[in-house]
Amino acid sequence: MRSFTCYETATVRHHGTCQSQAGSLAGTPDGKDVQVNPRLSFSPDRLKHHRARSGMSQAGLAAKLREMTGTTTVSANYVYRWESGLRTPDDWLVALALALEVEVNDLCETVPDPAGRSGHLQSAGHGLDQWGQVSEVLRRSFLARGLTLAALPPVIRALDVIGDGNLGTVTDGLGELVDHYTQSMTILAPDRAYDEVLAVRAYAGTVLDRAHNTSRSPQLALICGWLSGLLAVAAHDMGEHATARLWCSDAERRSEDARHPELAGWAYLTRAMIAHYQRLPNEAAALAAKGQHIAPIGTVAHAKLAAHQMRASAMAGDAQSSAEARQHATVALRALPANAPTTGVYSIALAEDPPYTATSLLLAGQYREAAAATERVIQTCYRSESRQQGGNPSGYARSLLILGLAHAGTGEIDQAASAGLAALDSNRHVWPTMTLAAQLERSLSRTDSSQMARQYGTRYREVADQLANARRTTE
Repeated sequence: MRSFTCYETATVRHHGTCQSQAGSLAGTPDGKDVQVNPRLSFSPDRLKHHRARSGMSQAGLAAKLREMTGTTTVSANYVYRWESGLRTPDDWLVALALALEVEVNDLCETVPDPAGRSGHLQSAGHGLDQWGQVSEVLRRSFLARGLTLAALPPVIRALDVIGDGNLGTVTDGLGELVDHYTQSMTILAPDRAYDEVLAVRAYAGTVLDRAHNTSRSPQLALICGWLSGLLAVAAHDMGEHATARLWCSDAERRSEDARHPELAGWAYLTRAMIAHYQRLPNEAAALAAKGQHIAPIGTVAHAKLAAHQMRASAMAGDAQSSAEARQHATVALRALPANAPTTGVYSIALAEDPPYTATSLLLAGQYREAAAATERVIQTCYRSESRQQGGNPSGYARSLLILGLAHAGTGEIDQAASAGLAALDSNRHVWPTMTLAAQLERSLSRTDSSQMARQYGTRYREVADQLANARRTTE
């Protein structure tokens, strides 16, 4: 199988081609940055050729992409723009190759070297299997976000200087960055978090390639996996489901390489969360169940997966399965070590009830019980002190929206609208939060609107329009 060369520390998009910027880790003798000649460029004509050869129309290819990735955003117009060269399918390149049953390289063309040398592909020095190729494509096709030709992100330059070519020092520094972003991811805007972690993940992947078959390889593979898991969460928060699933796949692969099953459990939790907010409860429950078989009991991932299965079963209307999952979640919580993390992405809130209990009660139509459970969560996990210091603004907003939906269910319209307005005051509006906010808006619009309900509807539409405009600006 042909593969991309993997030696760059950063890739940037320039006129539709992939260019590389290499430093001391790329093997230059003096440690200075050099420009590496471009190798590949997405080819609209090749995409059109392989689509026609497969017998699919543009609409048919779009439908297959939606089916494969679970997203509803891609349309025939997307495919038309890719084939016309109006846009490049950065986030969709791997999915397109899988849908057309070709290699990613078959959708690209080599770019002539300005100095006259051939732009042919070269081997990375060791064979990459399909998962390795996916990982490399992810680095190349997503690293364009937020980087410039002028310089690498400061944190990467700092790692390069501090590490000074010492693999152990660089590995330890990357581990500290995993800890940092695990905590800060819940505070940063998701697009900013994605850009920053993406640069670190690309760097870590290059270090892993250089450390192939050394004693540091398992540790570096695990670091890459945790970073991929964080990228999956950030993509999920942005509503980029295809991208999130690809990063989940990479995290699962790194979990196998490092023999650390809990990492794969977290990837399955992200997949299950996507299915839940897409209102696919049976798929969400199945993913949560599979994740529990992978992540052992006594891990935070297992406990959260059990709690998520409870919520998914409640959404599916399966009261018995939801009750059984709740019992198992309670057992899994008791099996956690005393030092289980309670803050950050890879954490669990230790409250009176298992996570997602309030949502499960809400889905079961037990509105007063759901309101009471949500109040307990807010008091336990989102105390005013932690909110003032940043805490987890999107988690707090979602709790308020669950409370609002519970109040709406009991007919307490003003209380529901008040909780919703407080949620929209958050400075971190992510896709799951806005999904719940839309549900509350629909619920309140079906009632005889009070003034506060109308105020919530107006505020919700303002925030939704702002997010839509911001997204169009970045496309």
